[in-house]
Amino acid sequence: MAAIDYQHTFKSLDSLLEALKPLWQLVAFECDHLPWQHAFPCLAQTVWQLNDVELDNIDADQDKLVQTLLPSLILDIEQSDNPNADKLIALLSLLVITLPTSRCTAESHGQEQTDLAHFSAHIKGRKWQQITAFAEHVNPQQQPHLTPLPILEWCAGKGHLGRLVAKQQQVQVTSLEWQASLCEQGRAFATQWQLPQRFICADAFAPLTSKDKVFFPQQHAIALHACGDLHVRLIKLATEANTQAISISPCCYHLIQHSYYQPLSTQAKASKLKLAKHDLQLPLQQSVIASSKQQALRLQEVAWRLGFDSLQRSIRGINAYLPVPTIKQSQLSGSFAGFCAWAAEQKGLTLNNDIDFDAFLQRGITRQRLTKRIDLVAHLFRRALECWLLLDRVCFLQQQGYRVLLSEFCPNSVTPRNALIQAIKTAT
Repeated sequence: MAAIDYQHTFKSLDSLLEALKPLWQLVAFECDHLPWQHAFPCLAQTVWQLNDVELDNIDADQDKLVQTLLPSLILDIEQSDNPNADKLIALLSLLVITLPTSRCTAESHGQEQTDLAHFSAHIKGRKWQQITAFAEHVNPQQQPHLTPLPILEWCAGKGHLGRLVAKQQQVQVTSLEWQASLCEQGRAFATQWQLPQRFICADAFAPLTSKDKVFFPQQHAIALHACGDLHVRLIKLATEANTQAISISPCCYHLIQHSYYQPLSTQAKASKLKLAKHDLQLPLQQSVIASSKQQALRLQEVAWRLGFDSLQRSIRGINAYLPVPTIKQSQLSGSFAGFCAWAAEQKGLTLNNDIDFDAFLQRGITRQRLTKRIDLVAHLFRRALECWLLLDRVCFLQQQGYRVLLSEFCPNSVTPRNALIQAIKTAT
């Protein structure tokens, strides 16, 4: 996506997602059959032919997932009566859309990590890799399009990122964080290392008065994995203040205050897509190949939940999914009947003494095979939807007078949330 027309790409993604939303805009737990099987019979046949053991391996690799399912999807579209079939098939290339990777992303950070071993001793390895990669992308010494500016670190936590930036760039860093305990720990670290980093303990969502002003034109606002509305809030406040540079890596798109996604750009506001919180979780859904014990426990939990769901539908006489609270792993060491008793108590239901729990457990296992296949097909679109969301932010920033670059700041193996939006205010 380097040197491309972001607005054109957004419109193409929007067309793809709108045309095929029956495949991804759904809740698998609510389904008792493949809801799209009549419209996409070849795709339905393909997913049922897949071995259950294969599914997680395919799901963990987006390219492999597309290679496995795309031929059947194309065949279904070709055989449909869709007058725009050729255009839709052409848009399917966006299922494997990639972001450009800068040279410093591909380089090893081994030497830097060795030099800063004491500096990072209290930070977990993968988190430190994310911090060092992001810091390199906001460093004017490494990035010629940037100029040295005071830094605002948004949703800073303990200020690990800001502390590294302060050490590398020798600029004033202001770290905003709402949890007082994290601010205190961050201040202690900054004092220990004698760094020009100060903390402001404040709620990022609270209205900012003149005395609370933290955004300025001559400033570089940064945020690594600020969730949902938190990074949207940063974008809005920074653009209102004409902040010179903005660098963010979005995360957890579903953590929003409204029930549905609130578009930012003119293009997204014109879209027909209406995204609920569940839809916004799609980009985050990627299987991680866990240990055999973890996989077995996860399979057991899902089967039990679906088994209870079949039971509660029977008891209530209402064919609708009923969410059950999170359970402790220790609860899975008991029986399915015990789990149902607990879940029924949580939802205010009464269980009869003559329930055939084994039969409902088998229903749960059968439904689990179904939901995994519904999710697998939906996951075809997780990369496209994330790029749609990223480009909404990019297009909005462009409309506010910024020159914007969308890229990756680290490999997917370090974090799947590796997108970086960098915006520089253009001269007026």
